[in-house]
Amino acid sequence: MEATKAEAREWSAEQARLGRRAATFVILPALLGTLLGIGSAYLLATILGGFLIGDPLDSWLAAEFVLIALCRAALIYLADIAAHRAGATARRRLRTEALTRLLEAGPALLRGHHSGALAAIVVDRIEALDGFFSRWISAGQLAVLGPLLVGLFVLMKDSFAGLVLLGAGLFVPAAMAIAGIGAAVAAKRQVIAMTRLQARFLDRVRGIATIVLAGRTESEAASLRAAAADLSRRSMRVLRVAFFSSAALDLAAAFALVAIAIHFGLQFRRGDLVDPRTALFCLLLVPEFFAPLRAFSAAYQDKLHAAGSAEALAALPAAAATLAAPALPIRTVPAHGITVAFEDVRFAWDPDRGPVLDGVSFRAPPGEVTLLVGASGAGKSTILEMLLGFIRPQAGRITINGAEITDLVPEALSRLTAWIGQRPVIFAPTPPTRNCARPATSHWSTASPTHCRKDSPPASARAATVFPAGRHSGSRSRARF
Repeated sequence: MEATKAEAREWSAEQARLGRRAATFVILPALLGTLLGIGSAYLLATILGGFLIGDPLDSWLAAEFVLIALCRAALIYLADIAAHRAGATARRRLRTEALTRLLEAGPALLRGHHSGALAAIVVDRIEALDGFFSRWISAGQLAVLGPLLVGLFVLMKDSFAGLVLLGAGLFVPAAMAIAGIGAAVAAKRQVIAMTRLQARFLDRVRGIATIVLAGRTESEAASLRAAAADLSRRSMRVLRVAFFSSAALDLAAAFALVAIAIHFGLQFRRGDLVDPRTALFCLLLVPEFFAPLRAFSAAYQDKLHAAGSAEALAALPAAAATLAAPALPIRTVPAHGITVAFEDVRFAWDPDRGPVLDGVSFRAPPGEVTLLVGASGAGKSTILEMLLGFIRPQAGRITINGAEITDLVPEALSRLTAWIGQRPVIFAPTPPTRNCARPATSHWSTASPTHCRKDSPPASARAATVFPAGRHSGSRSRARF
């Protein structure tokens, strides 16, 4: 279940738009922290420059430097709190949306997708989006605003140093884009390998008894070890590509620091350096200039993980549209029992394979047991899924007490429906609970492992007898109306 790249990009853009409001509470403290960092660099350059030219230490400058450092630490703490809340809120929203869409799709979704893969989408892939909302969205804007702010202050002090910083800053995104081409592919392969390993492990846990009886425990354990080793290799490939962008950032920072140091060193050698505090101020702002870019580089991996998760989340079935007002007036119809009618119902899971239901028509009056008999794939489960409201007929109509099933709200349909699957779990009965039905409606007692009886049951209730052992359970389905 993978969406196209265009759908994944649209989904990512929509989520980024939704996350920008929460990211504002991360960006503002970070920008204020950058301004305080520039101020602390100026104070430190003034103090050190005073030592170089023989001025005495100004205690007020030292106190201001400590105060600014404390204020900046508080802003960083507030930004981290806001980032954590942004990530947690987004994950909660996405997980609610994904669960809602999966529940609305119903068991029909399991016809083409593994339950382990769907569970991985709700748990792992949404969890991988935490960094996208808590770090990446804010880091992308800070990587532009932070270096630009620092570069302007350096440019006002020394034009050459400012141009060197801005040029080195432009090199970093270009190098990260080159690394990102390979990193995106590696991250996607890592997510696919992790999903396959989860589905494989779930299948083996479900069939552990069969594996033990067949004597295949060693081979299955070896295959799981091989799949885990493949996932480890793919994870290391992602890290290797990520280190390339980090190396490019360190190279740019080292180049800028060395170039600015040589520039001011030559001025000092020629005697053109008027104030050493200017040189110290520019050198101290080099780490401040690259700090937002370093955070952007670290968060770039979060974007790659989000790209792998976006394709799976964008491919989930769309949620049903909610009407602002009911299309039909709400009415209460008195009825004794439930009558279900199918009228020329048609449905196809795959148009290339032909229809599963082709003009099915029948009527099930109240108080009777209806048997749906047919070979595997004849459409018995499809009919039951229509009655449960998970799928809708593509042609024809289904009525319950004369009202079309498409007009019933889900809450009303659920109150009219009960379901027992093909493989129910029957617990050992105890004296207070030896019933086969609700005590309020009947007093069935357990007579044998294959039959339920009631003293002198009516004719319509005798059809509720459980099929004897040995009859193929997949060839018939029962519905009581």
